[in-house]
Amino acid sequence: MVQIRRKSFLALGTVGTAAFLAACGSNDDSSDSSASDGGGASDAGGSGDAPARADADLVVWADDKKAESLQGPAKTWADANGLTIAVQAVSGDLQGSFVTANQAGNGPDVVIGAHDWIGNLVQNGAIAPVQLPADAQQKVAPVGLTAVTYDGQVYGVPYSVETLALFANKTLTQVPEPKSIEELVSAAQAGGAENPLSLPIGEAGDAYHMEPLYSSAGGYLFKRNDDGTYDTSDLGVGKEGSIAAAEKMHDLGQQGVLKTTISGDNAISLFTDGKAAYLISGPWALSDIKTAKVDFAMAAVPGFEGMQPARSFAGVNAFYVATKAKNQAFAVQFVNAVATDPSIAEGMFGVNELPPTSLDLQQSLAADNPEMVQIAQYAENADPMPAIPQMQEVWGPLGQAEANIVKGADPTSTMESAGQEITSKI
Repeated sequence: MVQIRRKSFLALGTVGTAAFLAACGSNDDSSDSSASDGGGASDAGGSGDAPARADADLVVWADDKKAESLQGPAKTWADANGLTIAVQAVSGDLQGSFVTANQAGNGPDVVIGAHDWIGNLVQNGAIAPVQLPADAQQKVAPVGLTAVTYDGQVYGVPYSVETLALFANKTLTQVPEPKSIEELVSAAQAGGAENPLSLPIGEAGDAYHMEPLYSSAGGYLFKRNDDGTYDTSDLGVGKEGSIAAAEKMHDLGQQGVLKTTISGDNAISLFTDGKAAYLISGPWALSDIKTAKVDFAMAAVPGFEGMQPARSFAGVNAFYVATKAKNQAFAVQFVNAVATDPSIAEGMFGVNELPPTSLDLQQSLAADNPEMVQIAQYAENADPMPAIPQMQEVWGPLGQAEANIVKGADPTSTMESAGQEITSKI
């Protein structure tokens, strides 16, 4: 299996997503990522990393960073409601450990995870639909609500979101917000940067970071139905839009704009070291950029001139209620509080800064944390990462095809072959 990783605030869940993210390199890998290698009940992983369920009215499982950030706000909420709460950190395979523990009846009442876990968790009967409070639509960003809706039902309460942005080093370019990839390249070349664009690809490819370019040229993964579900019989890889994208990627590779020598291991550092005029990355890059004191600007990732707007993927973190929760009523009460009371997400933000989906929190953070709020707003024009199990077969072949095309492989035959490989597996 292809191993892929990226630095991310999310713990991405299906086999393919976990595999996809591992190949992006260690600098784009986060210590709070706990992507599962499990796509079904039989291979969802063991509970070796899972703690014994704590003795409390309400038990929440999360990865290390999110568990740390939730401790204070959770206790405040529990004290106010006359309850006890235990927030337990699960290192490693959080998703797999949760599925296994829930099936055994000794798991948590609530788990925090990425929205693209939903397909696998529903398939395993691990999470229950939730009835959001009536005012949730006025309090939660639309992308958050869309991301946690699966087959017409809401399965989680979102609290944070991530997507890609374009970072510009203003000492290396006079155009901090290019309107197209072509303008970006021209401006970077005029500024004399060693690398016009730092976009992680690596030898195995990185379909996540390449998605803005892929989508701008008309590429799609699976056809989106009017109700938001996916038609998995209509694969876009190998079709006209994907080939148009492949041709653009090939041209950028030949120009030296896209390089497989740039990966998750060095993409951010090339930018912070002043060796790239532009960087396509996410909120996980902000800390390094600010530490390096780069004079930077941030903008939405542009598309190709005369083509469609670029659309990145959005990833959402959410609270889920376990189907075998020992105290399901308390679990529902707690996640509803997350949906309507921004103080819980605000308390978490103070320890682990993630772009919020709470509209009230976005407003209150705008003055002191403008970049985080800006990224949350970019996510409204992004596509939530597909939560369907079939995605596990897409990331590896598509990423590898894109890497090969950047290195000079024929765009049409390479993309068509990727489509055939994916089709044979789904």
